[in-house]
Order: sequence, then C-alpha cells, then structure tokens
Amino acid sequence: MVLSSGNHDSAVRLGFASGLLERAGVHVRTSLADVGRPVLLGDVAVHALPYLEPALVADPLGAPERTHAAVLRAAMDRVRAVARPGRTVVMAHAFVTGAATSESERDISVGGVSVVPADVFDGADYAALGHLHGRQQVTERVRYSGSPVAMSFSEHRHTKGALLVDLSAPQPRVEEVDAPVERALAVLRGTLEELLADPRHEAAESAWCQVTLTDPVRPLGAMERVQRRFPHTLELRFQPEGAHVPLRPYASRVEARAEVDVCCDFLGHVRGGRAAGADERALILEAVGASRVERGLADDEGVADGAARGVGAA
Repeated sequence: MVLSSGNHDSAVRLGFASGLLERAGVHVRTSLADVGRPVLLGDVAVHALPYLEPALVADPLGAPERTHAAVLRAAMDRVRAVARPGRTVVMAHAFVTGAATSESERDISVGGVSVVPADVFDGADYAALGHLHGRQQVTERVRYSGSPVAMSFSEHRHTKGALLVDLSAPQPRVEEVDAPVERALAVLRGTLEELLADPRHEAAESAWCQVTLTDPVRPLGAMERVQRRFPHTLELRFQPEGAHVPLRPYASRVEARAEVDVCCDFLGHVRGGRAAGADERALILEAVGASRVERGLADDEGVADGAARGVGAA
C-alpha cells in the first residue's frame, strides 16, 4: 500500500512512524525529502508525491515560480532523474487542466495559480491523481479515481469507487471498480406539497436528501413535514420563487468565490462602493497568500514535513 498526504492532511501526523510502517509494506510519503524516492514493486517504480505548497517548496525544489505547475514540474524532474528500467507510476495531488471540480474540494489556489497542465506528467507510464472528487480521465495515462464516498451533495451524480490499472500492455488498461453504496444521495427541489405528493421521488425516501423548497412563503414545520416522507434529509434550503432577495445565508453566497474577491468586495462595501484598486488588490492577494502559509505552518494542514526548513531530496 502506498499513501501520500494531500491538502486536507496533516503531513506530520500522517507521516508519523512511516519508517516502521514501511517495513510492514505500508509506504507513506509526506515530506519533500520523499520526492524522488520511489516505492519499488517488481519492475514498477511508484513515486508518491505529497501535496506541495508552492510558497514553501518552490525555492527548495528550484522551481522558477511559486505555482503548482512549476512546483510539480520541478518534482517531476527529480522523478525523471532517478528513472530506472521498467515502468513508472506517479501519484500526485493537483488540479489538472480539463478536469471537472465539485463544491466539496478545498481551494488550493491563490490568484489563479492552481492549474497544472497534463504534460507535467510526461514520461510516466501512469499518473494516479488525487484532489478532485469525481472519477475522470484527463488523458489515456492521467486519471482521477475520485473519492471513495461522496463528500457533499454536489457529488450526487458521481459514481464512486476505484480504478484497477493493468500496466502489462503498452497502453494502460483501466477497469472501473464501483464502490457499494450504503445510502444514495438525492437532491430535491419544489414546493413542499409537490415533494410530499410526487411519486417520482419514491427512490429518495431511503436516500440522504438535500431539499430546496420553492414555496413563496416558508411553510411552518417544514423540516418535520419533509422528514415524514424523506426521513434521511440532512439539509433544507429555501429559495422562494418570485422573491426579490433569495433567503440564502451569507456563507452560501460566497462559498464558491475566491478569498481575494471576498476581501475586495468587503473593502468596497465598507467604503461606500469604492472598489479596490489594482495596488490594493495586489496587496490583498499577498496577504491572503501569506495567511495560507501561516495557517499551514501553524497547524501543518497540507504542508509537507520539512518543506519550511528547505529539506532537499534524500
């Protein structure tokens, strides 16, 4: 088993006792020093790249700029430098150009520097990618297996599972292995009476449900009445049809927006509509980036152990 830390993980905690675990066949890669140190499985070299925060690892890796693309290119240079006869599999955590996102992935970008082109992984026989939760193929050799379970209702149309990859042929043969679904997700929308009466929603009666009510007036006891038919309802939303101002909490209105844009909007709001200028936006962008790095150093969330100290390749 080969594991690598992602941007949701504490690299230090995940990597604890990795040396001991490796003797039992569980290989955990969490630090910058692990880049270029493959796990050898017969004639296959598996390079598990941990999530690498550009602001912390660009200089130690010798990357020309602090972007995810530049950092991963530099990491792949280390992988190619130790290439050996046989096949190479790369595991990486990135948002690759052409892939589709969902609402439940944590943003890893500051100023639009998160996107990585697929050709970064040229030379690898197969690139097994993490970060995006939907199973998808970027190229014949670059794929996301997706998360094994749904992480939000935005993934209710996903088919979850794993990918079984056969590297014995010149082109990798990939078989999709679907995961068992203990309880499906359902996203329902309509008036309360429509949802309670419509027979088309019968399958949702046993599912985890997100329900959006469109009644012009919010019904009394809405959640209790919804749960009489859909007992596993987890989220109830209200979007009255014809209302001038949607009844949505502030958090939901900004959840899909970049941190920099939220900060600039707030600045314009408190200044009576005078928007942030180019210099102010650049300063806010710098502050947001510094805040991300500071949070990473404080709680080790998604930061490769040793990166802040400039640890090189082993």
